[in-house]
Amino acid sequence: MQLDGFESLPDIPVDKPVLIAGATASGKSALALAIAKSQGGLIINADASQVFDCWQVITARPDATELARAPHALYGHLPYDAPYSVGHWLREVAPLLTSDIRPIIVGGTGLYFTALTEGLSDIPEVPAIIRTEADALDLDTLLAEIDPDTRAGLDTANRARVQRAWEVERATGKPLHLWQGQRSAPLLPLEEATALVIETTPEQLNPRIEQRFDQMLSQGALEEVRAMQPLYDPTLPAFRAIGVPELIAHLEKRTTLSEARELSIIATRQFAKRQRTWFRSKMSNWKSAKPRY
Repeated sequence: MQLDGFESLPDIPVDKPVLIAGATASGKSALALAIAKSQGGLIINADASQVFDCWQVITARPDATELARAPHALYGHLPYDAPYSVGHWLREVAPLLTSDIRPIIVGGTGLYFTALTEGLSDIPEVPAIIRTEADALDLDTLLAEIDPDTRAGLDTANRARVQRAWEVERATGKPLHLWQGQRSAPLLPLEEATALVIETTPEQLNPRIEQRFDQMLSQGALEEVRAMQPLYDPTLPAFRAIGVPELIAHLEKRTTLSEARELSIIATRQFAKRQRTWFRSKMSNWKSAKPRY
């Protein structure tokens, strides 16, 4: 298949689901839309922040024009305080895989794709009191209290992942890595889909990240965050979207807008680096799609 903007793109059969993973600002949503327009399909969100209805601009969620060009699902359908995890996502995706329209699943949350194609561990729900206890601890304390084998497999800079491991171990008495060894059957085995990873370098991506955040600011990202400021709770997943804590700090007069912009861009670059690391380690058998920027 040939599409403008890509140096190389593998064949994409029209009768198989398509999975598109890529770092933030890599152009994965544009690729999904191009495939949907060319071959048909339902574009399904696999981004943990784009599920919340309060964020349009700051998460680069598809806008009205893009939504009108192809059917979309699981975008902006949840309130800001809704609990949401990979298990919730899998339950919502399951019926879409058996619909009459081919799924095109796109996003940057690697864990969603891994759970979809390899299965999910059946980990018990963590009681709210334990989550509250974890919220009050700093990252170093959480790391120190996690089983060493679990800690070795974590992105230790990702507080959400570290806290999740701490909560599971505290709630069940069993380290997370042991739970992860007990997986359910995958909803969509990898061999039954066309699985693509958009391959980028920091040199390609960093200018796009900066340009996109400036575009977000010009399109009203600050006003979007300002509208949610009275409800801000840093422990909720919705408020962990990149750019939100940084712009909240500016609105609370703890930083200038210029500083908030710079911190958001740095956080986005760091996030993209973690995404690329995940893709290399967990999705090395996916096919590569190389963009032309």
